[in-house]
Amino acid sequence: MSDIKKEIEKRILVLDGAMGTMLQQYNFTEEDFRGGRFKEYPSPLKGNNDLLSITQPQAIADVHRKYFEAGADIVETNTFSGTSIAMADYNMEHLVYELNYESAKIAKKIAEEFTIKNPNKPRFVAGSIGPTNRTASLSPDVNRPEYRAITFEELRVAYKEQVEALIDGGVDVLLVETIFDTLNAKAALFAIEEVKEERQIDIPIMVSGTITDASGRTLSGQTVEAFLASISHVPLLSVGFNCALGAEQLKPYLQRLSNTTDFHTSAHPNAGLPNAFGEYDQTPEQMQQLIEDYLQDGLINIIGGCCGTSPAHIKAIEEVARNYKPREITLNV
Repeated sequence: MSDIKKEIEKRILVLDGAMGTMLQQYNFTEEDFRGGRFKEYPSPLKGNNDLLSITQPQAIADVHRKYFEAGADIVETNTFSGTSIAMADYNMEHLVYELNYESAKIAKKIAEEFTIKNPNKPRFVAGSIGPTNRTASLSPDVNRPEYRAITFEELRVAYKEQVEALIDGGVDVLLVETIFDTLNAKAALFAIEEVKEERQIDIPIMVSGTITDASGRTLSGQTVEAFLASISHVPLLSVGFNCALGAEQLKPYLQRLSNTTDFHTSAHPNAGLPNAFGEYDQTPEQMQQLIEDYLQDGLINIIGGCCGTSPAHIKAIEEVARNYKPREITLNV
């Protein structure tokens, strides 16, 4: 099996697009989310996309397949909310290991199919590790600024359970993504390093933060440079940004990151900014043009899409990315 560390030196790797955007097209009902197994479950389950890896596995496999067909080198597992913290909303904390394990197995099976068809373009699976719906740095209560809804230790334990299941399911790389609070991310990275040490393995790690608005800061207030300093103690395959902004708005922050780090860089921006109805209108051709600006300036090693991006967007990105060389770095990760 090819090593992603070797492939990233050869070419720009293309990440997939939005899982949620694709799943919306299925218009799954409450009954679809439940399937036969959870027909009598006491909590509402509609909206728990991670659960679909158990109740609608064919749909998840089809989404992965469509992104690989569009030219993606890496697909993310359907595990963005796959921690006991996030699953508490559905009273499904006990299913966390199974959700992550099954999601990883589905993605890995499709990746192997495409790699066998074309060994010169090996495909990889990134275990998606989302930020949870709690923040360790900020209080959710304006009247109690000292209060925290979650502790570092609680995050570490939850992330460790997710990481172990993703690795057992066969992922090639772990992706700590959509980071709005770097303290949460540090708990995830601590858990990953703990698992790596216990198992004596060296699985690559991608980290992707989120610049929330034109202030150029994360939600917890860090600049690009501060965010990078906070996570650079871990040997990373890549560091980058995703979500919140479109490619055009994200570019100046990606430039600052690229100029500062010796890690490989990644970006998977939204398909522009949402309109008044919360929808993304940027066409694949428009996004392709904006991404080409990244490539011409040598800013990127891994490129993909986030909210609003479809296989058509990824196909457009892959078509232009193949014509450029990856950003050169000096650090051997």
